[in-house]
Amino acid sequence: MPAPDLAPIPENPGLVDVYSPLADRYDEMRTADGEVRPQWQYLLDALRTLGSVGIEERWREASRLIRDNGVTYNLHGDPQGMSRPWQLDLLPMLIRSDEWAELERGLIQRAELLNLILLDLYGPRNLIRTGLLPAELIDGNASYLIPCHGIEIAGGRPLVQYAADLTRLPDGHWRVIGDRTQSPMGAGYALENRVVLSRVLPSLFRDSHVHRLAGFFRSMRRTLTRLAPRVAEHARVVVLTPGPQNEAYFEHAYLANYLGYTLVQGGDLSVRDGALWLRTLGRLERIDAVVRHVNDLWCDPLELREDSMLGVPGMLQAARAGNLILANALGSGILEHPALAAFLPDICQQLLGESLVLPDIPTWWCGDPGSLAQVLNNLDRLVVKLLPSAHLMTGARATGQLELFPGAMEPAARTALIKAIQANPGGYVARERIQPSTAPALIDQHLEPRPSVLRTFLIAEEDGYAVMPGGLGRVALNHETALVSNQLGGLGKDVWVLASEPERQESLLAASDTQTPAVVQESTVSSRVADNLFWIGRYAERAEGLVRLLRITIFKFSERADYPLSKVTSSCLRSLLEALTNQTQSFPGFVGAGADERLRNPIPELLSLITDPARLGGLPRTLEALGQAAYSVRERLSADTWRVVSDIEARLANLTEHPPTQLSQALDELDPLVTSLVAFSGLTQENMTHNEGWHFLETGRRLERGSAIASLLHSTLVPVAGDQEENMVIEAVLGITDSLITYRRRYHAGTRVGALLDLVLQDEGNPRALAYQLAMLERLVTELPRGDLAVGRTAAEKLVLKSLTGIRLTEIDHLIQAHKQGTRRVVLAKMLGDLSTELAAISDAITAQYFRHEEQPHSLLRRTGTLTS
Repeated sequence: MPAPDLAPIPENPGLVDVYSPLADRYDEMRTADGEVRPQWQYLLDALRTLGSVGIEERWREASRLIRDNGVTYNLHGDPQGMSRPWQLDLLPMLIRSDEWAELERGLIQRAELLNLILLDLYGPRNLIRTGLLPAELIDGNASYLIPCHGIEIAGGRPLVQYAADLTRLPDGHWRVIGDRTQSPMGAGYALENRVVLSRVLPSLFRDSHVHRLAGFFRSMRRTLTRLAPRVAEHARVVVLTPGPQNEAYFEHAYLANYLGYTLVQGGDLSVRDGALWLRTLGRLERIDAVVRHVNDLWCDPLELREDSMLGVPGMLQAARAGNLILANALGSGILEHPALAAFLPDICQQLLGESLVLPDIPTWWCGDPGSLAQVLNNLDRLVVKLLPSAHLMTGARATGQLELFPGAMEPAARTALIKAIQANPGGYVARERIQPSTAPALIDQHLEPRPSVLRTFLIAEEDGYAVMPGGLGRVALNHETALVSNQLGGLGKDVWVLASEPERQESLLAASDTQTPAVVQESTVSSRVADNLFWIGRYAERAEGLVRLLRITIFKFSERADYPLSKVTSSCLRSLLEALTNQTQSFPGFVGAGADERLRNPIPELLSLITDPARLGGLPRTLEALGQAAYSVRERLSADTWRVVSDIEARLANLTEHPPTQLSQALDELDPLVTSLVAFSGLTQENMTHNEGWHFLETGRRLERGSAIASLLHSTLVPVAGDQEENMVIEAVLGITDSLITYRRRYHAGTRVGALLDLVLQDEGNPRALAYQLAMLERLVTELPRGDLAVGRTAAEKLVLKSLTGIRLTEIDHLIQAHKQGTRRVVLAKMLGDLSTELAAISDAITAQYFRHEEQPHSLLRRTGTLTS
């Protein structure tokens, strides 16, 4: 369900007075008596001061920041696909500092308790032996991984990260409604929420004395460094993601960037000699710790799910050998078992000798006869879940755990459910049905109460757990919903824990972080990353070259007074139109069957190349490919570069969703698009460290530009035209290659075509010349990684040297001589044809040397191994 348009609050002095909390629920902003809670008063006064205009400005600024930063959360089946923007409510959720301190105490106790349970279940199993946990509850569940039994965990903390979903009961007390222990999602979104709101409401944020988040992430880095098998100076940590198709891929890349870790996929890793290694170009690098975002069962196809393409064969053995720390340990998904809540109070007394500070919603496991009777007698006020069986081995937390509401069922369905529970009581768990607390949200020009959930985050430390001060708030889109989930299209909220005095500003790079090495090795490039960067360079250059060619072609077409065209055999325009087809490979186009008719009326074909997303070789497909390649390695791109990518995607959406019907309208779209593409090129040149990754991106760019120039010159200069037409052709080529100013200043006499070839073919000082591309390629391929055993020139180096030498030794006068019939320059045609073939061979040589890696089907990334929210 798409999120609604969040409209600003209208100018209304009674803004707060018209806010009416829902009956029988705790409301975060108003008491049951209708009074505004004290911590909200300053925020509401600030909103009144801003007024509708000020609030609208800030809402638009927040939306722009989210769009420019590329913050996405992808709902499966959503038509926006991987470009669905993260939905953020402008109002934060406010919690008093004293209230948070009590909540924090309960969260830390709960994390300690769950960690002890995890150690016991994969160790002595005393909880089962003493009857505190039924054996069938654990052993019969798909999340309990027998291969993980007995693995020693460094520091005794397999639960490195933990998150709890909370809401309030009508009496205001917090209750846990879910534990997230495999790899809790949302900390990155909480951080981005904070960045956005602190930008759009800076004074309000500062004066509210909000607790900062940087300390939590510093604790995360310290913990992973401390737990790593090797000493801190050599420890390497990576973030393991299922890939770009995962709904929370933005967060994976965002946190990897923020924490300074390398983002990897399963195909980038390998287990050798009992340790985990990152496959980089020409070498292997030891990995000590993995922050994983892949479900337990999908992490190791050797010992867990053999059909997984997301994990690494042997990862479990590396952990078993003590050479690898996983955050969290494999098998931790058993703690998300919904029936575990029924046994936690007694287990807490047994293991910690105290009562549970932060209880769950009352829960019953139907495998216990007394609990079964309780459930069947009170079915209408309960929520029922079917537990996944171990033999299903689905690995997806949502599978088989659909929440059922018997009180809302038809009689026949309710009777069928009762029979199913009686037939298999151990497969069902029930909990009391509650109404989640509400929080105010800006919806439909009003402040309205919406069901809300707070997700809190904890990280293990040496002597306990650190709690993120705040977390990720989520509100439902309508007040009737019984569930609050990002997958259901809810809105995110920043959570402000209000201190009594100003907070000290902190940075992740604080000097006091003494356990972090002063110098660390720069993150290296895997084959998959190098491949994507290479194609980013190619697609960006391909799109820019195509836009330039389209603009000049439209200009030349608009100059024609004899439309529809009567002469199609000797015009400059025909050469440009044929160049378009040859460059885009969109045959038949203007050179194949039916070309004469399309040449007489080129408008439909031109508009198709500009706007049709299904057209192979067209502009939309090229821009889409650029966006997908950039998204796959977004952690390698700077924030400014990503803003340009977002701008290009917005312009692509405008081209395809509101396609121009006239060439003049298309031209209005192409002009700003070429500016964005040039900005992208400039930012990757100036803002990207010139390391291995940049070398592959730049190599792709130079190969693509060289191929485009060769194709353009072949289409326009090989046919011999009359003097007037030749002048027009030369001017068009100079415009496309952005070399017109230099040509006019440099050449005042001489052969016109010869001068053009001197500038656009042989001039190694002209960035738009073919020789310049080869000269750059000569340096770039020489500096690409070669491996320790490589000797002599590589295949790519030999091909580049051959092509560059051929251009340098070519006599221009010889090239421009026409065939004896005077219709074609055959020598030039052969040379340009050979160059095109050699450039393609260079690309193939680089691919063969560096880009041989396992492909992971997008369908699997979409449907398996992902963590739902």
